[in-house]
Amino acid sequence: MPENRLDIDLDFSITDESGAVTTGRAEAAGTEVTVSLDSVGPLSGGGLPSLEAIKPLAEFLSRQGISVTLAGPDGNIVSLGKVDSPAAQRLVTRSPHIKLGKLGSLLPLVRQGRRQPGGTPLLPPVTPLPLFPTVQRKVVRRVTTTHYARGGGRPRLIFVQDAASWTGQIPREVALTEDITTIGSNPGSGLELEGLEALHAEIRHDDQDEYVLVPHGPVSGSVARSGPSVLRTGARIQMGQWCLAFFREEFADHGRPFGGRSGGELAYERPQLDPRTGTMERDSSEGVW
Repeated sequence: MPENRLDIDLDFSITDESGAVTTGRAEAAGTEVTVSLDSVGPLSGGGLPSLEAIKPLAEFLSRQGISVTLAGPDGNIVSLGKVDSPAAQRLVTRSPHIKLGKLGSLLPLVRQGRRQPGGTPLLPPVTPLPLFPTVQRKVVRRVTTTHYARGGGRPRLIFVQDAASWTGQIPREVALTEDITTIGSNPGSGLELEGLEALHAEIRHDDQDEYVLVPHGPVSGSVARSGPSVLRTGARIQMGQWCLAFFREEFADHGRPFGGRSGGELAYERPQLDPRTGTMERDSSEGVW
């Protein structure tokens, strides 16, 4: 890389067509140049090039090991050349050699560029500051639904193994393709497991496209020990020596709007609208609307 040194101490003034005068100062003592303006007026109305136009200049300055910073009365506007550009900014500038300045210094420039048809501000006019997130509070959201095609999301039971018993093989899976899947030691069971009662439990696919565990024998885990339980992804079912986990892809699981998790995020469940009946649907496993 070339070794350059710049020594600059220059005061200047700019007079626009209306006669308004803007003063400025250029300073450098080495490879860092700062150009300061007392007003951003000269940068509006076509006075400021586009990001695409200044990319070649920024790349040239970087090869020379020089950085040039343009500053306004509210702080730095943009830096070109050998700069430390954040990765998020590169998504906007599409150059590692352009670093945008402070929000307070950029906003007046964007406003002036929008007011004047000929203006071409450094930042895109539609999304001027995508680098700074905005948070909307107290937003009223419409009721949503996660209902997918009936039976979608590959609902299934997976045999759970602990670290001591796992052999490295993929765990056994049982697809829930029937409206009623029986579990027990009866040879005619949908899922035959030795050591259980003849009919130990059932998993029913109901009219709401939910998979519900109905116990007939002792069950434990993360499901109700007595009475039906709506199964959500990750639910564990312990029956005798057997431990099973229910899984269904989140886009089709109805535990939460926009994806089927059942819990977390302060455990607040937004209401869902069943498109088939037009009524509000209650998540019985969480006990909230």
